[in-house]
Amino acid sequence: KFSASEAGKKAFVMTRFGDVAFFLGVLLVLTQLGALDIREMNGPAAARLAPGTVTLAALLIFGGIVGKSAQFPLLTWLPDAMEGPTPVSALLHSATMVAAGVFLLARLFPFFSLSPTAMAVCLAIGTISMLLASTMAMVSRDIKQVWAYSTVSQLGLMIMGLAAGDYVAGVFHLTTHAGFKALLFLCSGVFIHAFHTNDMFAIGAGGGRRLRVPTACIVV
Repeated sequence: KFSASEAGKKAFVMTRFGDVAFFLGVLLVLTQLGALDIREMNGPAAARLAPGTVTLAALLIFGGIVGKSAQFPLLTWLPDAMEGPTPVSALLHSATMVAAGVFLLARLFPFFSLSPTAMAVCLAIGTISMLLASTMAMVSRDIKQVWAYSTVSQLGLMIMGLAAGDYVAGVFHLTTHAGFKALLFLCSGVFIHAFHTNDMFAIGAGGGRRLRVPTACIVV
Protein backbone atom coordinates (compact mmCIF):
# COMPACT_ATOMS: atom_id res chain seq x y z
CA LYS A 1 0.00 0.00 0.00
CA PHE A 2 1.17 3.53 -0.80
CA SER A 3 0.27 4.70 2.72
CA ALA A 4 2.45 1.94 4.20
CA SER A 5 5.48 2.91 2.10
CA GLU A 6 4.96 6.56 3.09
CA ALA A 7 4.84 5.52 6.77
CA GLY A 8 8.09 3.59 6.28
CA LYS A 9 9.81 6.64 4.78
CA LYS A 10 8.54 8.84 7.62
CA ALA A 11 9.88 6.40 10.23
CA PHE A 12 13.23 6.23 8.44
CA VAL A 13 13.69 10.01 8.19
CA MET A 14 12.49 10.86 11.72
CA THR A 15 14.61 8.22 13.44
CA ARG A 16 17.69 9.42 11.51
CA PHE A 17 17.57 12.70 13.48
CA GLY A 18 17.88 10.70 16.67
CA ASP A 19 20.61 8.50 15.18
CA VAL A 20 22.76 11.52 14.25
CA ALA A 21 22.55 12.87 17.81
CA PHE A 22 23.33 9.42 19.22
CA PHE A 23 26.35 9.05 16.89
CA LEU A 24 27.71 12.45 17.96
CA GLY A 25 27.26 11.46 21.61
CA VAL A 26 29.14 8.20 21.03
CA LEU A 27 31.98 10.07 19.30
CA LEU A 28 32.17 12.56 22.20
CA VAL A 29 32.42 9.72 24.73
CA LEU A 30 35.07 8.01 22.59
CA THR A 31 37.22 11.14 22.31
CA GLN A 32 36.95 12.06 26.00
CA LEU A 33 36.94 8.61 27.62
CA GLY A 34 38.95 6.70 25.03
CA ALA A 35 36.57 3.74 25.11
CA LEU A 36 32.95 2.80 24.55
CA ASP A 37 32.84 -0.05 27.06
CA ILE A 38 29.60 0.33 29.03
CA ARG A 39 31.38 -0.74 32.24
CA GLU A 40 33.86 2.11 31.80
CA MET A 41 31.10 4.62 30.96
CA ASN A 42 29.29 3.59 34.15
CA GLY A 43 32.50 3.40 36.21
CA PRO A 44 34.74 5.87 38.03
CA ALA A 45 36.56 6.89 34.82
CA ALA A 46 33.47 8.73 33.54
CA ALA A 47 33.05 10.47 36.91
CA ARG A 48 36.41 12.18 36.36
CA LEU A 49 35.22 13.84 33.13
CA ALA A 50 34.20 17.51 33.12
CA PRO A 51 30.52 17.91 34.18
CA GLY A 52 29.71 19.83 30.98
CA THR A 53 31.14 17.04 28.83
CA VAL A 54 29.11 14.38 30.63
CA THR A 55 25.93 16.47 30.31
CA LEU A 56 26.47 17.08 26.57
CA ALA A 57 27.29 13.41 25.90
CA ALA A 58 24.28 12.23 27.91
CA LEU A 59 21.92 14.63 26.11
CA LEU A 60 23.24 13.61 22.67
CA ILE A 61 22.83 9.93 23.53
CA PHE A 62 19.36 10.76 24.82
CA GLY A 63 18.65 12.18 21.34
CA GLY A 64 19.04 8.65 20.02
CA ILE A 65 16.70 7.41 22.74
CA VAL A 66 14.11 10.03 21.71
CA GLY A 67 14.26 8.83 18.10
CA LYS A 68 14.19 5.11 18.84
CA SER A 69 11.55 5.22 21.58
CA ALA A 70 9.38 7.81 19.77
CA GLN A 71 9.50 10.55 22.41
CA PHE A 72 8.64 14.23 21.96
CA PRO A 73 9.28 15.79 19.45
CA LEU A 74 9.95 12.65 17.32
CA LEU A 75 6.82 10.73 18.33
CA THR A 76 4.56 10.89 15.26
CA TRP A 77 6.33 8.19 13.23
CA LEU A 78 5.21 5.33 15.49
CA PRO A 79 1.41 5.61 15.05
CA ASP A 80 1.91 5.82 11.28
CA ALA A 81 4.04 2.67 11.41
CA MET A 82 0.88 0.79 12.40
CA GLU A 83 0.34 0.31 8.64
CA GLY A 84 2.40 -2.85 8.99
CA PRO A 85 0.95 -6.30 9.81
CA THR A 86 -0.42 -6.65 13.36
CA PRO A 87 2.06 -9.37 14.50
CA VAL A 88 4.88 -7.00 13.45
CA SER A 89 3.24 -4.23 15.49
CA ALA A 90 2.96 -6.58 18.47
CA LEU A 91 6.61 -7.61 18.34
CA LEU A 92 8.49 -4.57 17.02
CA HIS A 93 6.33 -1.54 17.74
CA SER A 94 5.58 -2.36 21.35
CA ALA A 95 7.64 -5.12 22.91
CA THR A 96 11.17 -4.95 21.49
CA MET A 97 12.26 -2.32 18.95
CA VAL A 98 10.85 0.89 20.44
CA ALA A 99 11.78 -0.30 23.93
CA ALA A 100 15.46 -0.31 22.89
CA GLY A 101 15.80 3.40 23.68
CA VAL A 102 14.51 2.97 27.23
CA PHE A 103 16.72 -0.11 27.60
CA LEU A 104 19.74 2.02 26.60
CA LEU A 105 18.84 4.60 29.24
CA ALA A 106 18.61 1.80 31.81
CA ARG A 107 21.98 0.32 30.76
CA LEU A 108 23.67 3.74 31.01
CA PHE A 109 21.78 4.74 34.16
CA PRO A 110 24.96 5.40 36.26
CA PHE A 111 26.42 7.51 33.41
CA PHE A 112 23.24 9.59 33.08
CA SER A 113 23.09 9.93 36.88
CA LEU A 114 26.39 11.85 36.79
CA SER A 115 24.50 14.78 35.24
CA PRO A 116 21.47 16.14 37.14
CA THR A 117 20.82 18.48 34.16
CA ALA A 118 20.58 15.58 31.70
CA MET A 119 18.31 13.67 34.09
CA ALA A 120 16.05 16.74 34.42
CA VAL A 121 15.81 17.05 30.63
CA CYS A 122 15.00 13.32 30.34
CA LEU A 123 12.31 13.72 33.00
CA ALA A 124 10.77 16.71 31.20
CA ILE A 125 10.76 14.99 27.77
CA GLY A 126 9.31 11.78 29.25
CA THR A 127 6.56 13.72 31.04
CA ILE A 128 5.63 15.74 27.93
CA SER A 129 5.58 12.59 25.78
CA MET A 130 3.45 10.73 28.32
CA LEU A 131 0.85 13.51 28.51
CA LEU A 132 0.80 14.29 24.77
CA ALA A 133 0.52 10.69 23.58
CA SER A 134 -2.10 9.65 26.14
CA THR A 135 -4.36 12.55 25.19
CA MET A 136 -3.84 11.83 21.46
CA ALA A 137 -4.94 8.25 22.10
CA MET A 138 -8.24 9.54 23.53
CA VAL A 139 -9.34 10.99 20.18
CA SER A 140 -8.07 8.33 17.75
CA ARG A 141 -10.57 5.84 16.29
CA ASP A 142 -8.02 3.44 14.78
CA ILE A 143 -7.56 0.63 17.34
CA LYS A 144 -3.89 0.06 16.44
CA GLN A 145 -3.12 3.78 16.56
CA VAL A 146 -4.64 3.95 20.04
CA TRP A 147 -2.27 1.18 21.15
CA ALA A 148 0.62 3.00 19.42
CA TYR A 149 -0.08 6.26 21.25
CA SER A 150 -0.40 4.21 24.42
CA THR A 151 3.04 2.70 23.74
CA VAL A 152 4.58 6.19 23.35
CA SER A 153 2.89 7.22 26.58
CA GLN A 154 4.13 4.15 28.49
CA LEU A 155 7.67 4.61 27.15
CA GLY A 156 7.50 8.20 28.42
CA LEU A 157 6.40 6.83 31.78
CA MET A 158 9.42 4.49 31.87
CA ILE A 159 11.77 7.36 31.05
CA MET A 160 10.09 9.41 33.80
CA GLY A 161 10.72 6.60 36.29
CA LEU A 162 14.38 6.22 35.30
CA ALA A 163 15.03 9.98 35.10
CA ALA A 164 13.43 10.50 38.51
CA GLY A 165 16.09 8.13 39.86
CA ASP A 166 14.08 4.94 40.36
CA TYR A 167 15.93 2.32 38.31
CA VAL A 168 13.80 -0.61 39.49
CA ALA A 169 10.48 1.09 38.64
CA GLY A 170 11.61 2.02 35.12
CA VAL A 171 12.97 -1.44 34.28
CA PHE A 172 10.00 -3.21 35.91
CA HIS A 173 7.56 -1.26 33.74
CA LEU A 174 9.74 -1.88 30.66
CA THR A 175 9.43 -5.63 31.30
CA THR A 176 5.70 -5.73 32.05
CA HIS A 177 4.85 -3.41 29.13
CA ALA A 178 6.40 -5.83 26.63
CA GLY A 179 3.93 -8.51 27.69
CA PHE A 180 0.71 -6.53 28.01
CA LYS A 181 1.20 -4.35 24.93
CA ALA A 182 2.02 -7.32 22.68
CA LEU A 183 -1.18 -8.97 23.97
CA LEU A 184 -3.21 -5.82 23.22
CA PHE A 185 -1.90 -5.68 19.65
CA LEU A 186 -2.57 -9.38 19.02
CA CYS A 187 -6.13 -8.97 20.37
CA SER A 188 -6.67 -5.99 18.09
CA GLY A 189 -5.55 -8.20 15.20
CA VAL A 190 -8.35 -10.63 16.05
CA PHE A 191 -10.94 -7.81 15.91
CA ILE A 192 -9.52 -6.39 12.66
CA HIS A 193 -9.52 -9.86 11.06
CA ALA A 194 -13.10 -10.52 12.18
CA PHE A 195 -14.62 -7.14 11.23
CA HIS A 196 -12.27 -6.06 8.37
CA THR A 197 -11.83 -2.58 9.86
CA ASN A 198 -9.53 -0.77 12.28
CA ASP A 199 -12.28 1.62 13.38
CA MET A 200 -13.09 0.99 17.06
CA PHE A 201 -16.57 2.51 16.62
CA ALA A 202 -17.37 0.15 13.72
CA ILE A 203 -16.04 -2.85 15.66
CA GLY A 204 -18.22 -1.88 18.66
CA ALA A 205 -21.30 -1.32 16.48
CA GLY A 206 -20.69 -4.65 14.74
CA GLY A 207 -20.82 -6.53 18.03
CA GLY A 208 -17.15 -6.75 18.95
CA ARG A 209 -17.98 -7.73 22.53
CA ARG A 210 -19.33 -11.06 21.23
CA LEU A 211 -15.70 -12.14 20.80
CA ARG A 212 -15.32 -13.11 24.45
CA VAL A 213 -11.69 -14.29 24.56
CA PRO A 214 -10.00 -11.25 22.90
CA THR A 215 -12.29 -8.92 24.87
CA ALA A 216 -11.29 -10.64 28.12
CA CYS A 217 -7.59 -10.50 27.14
CA ILE A 218 -7.83 -6.76 26.40
CA VAL A 219 -9.37 -6.20 29.84
CA VAL A 220 -6.60 -8.24 31.47
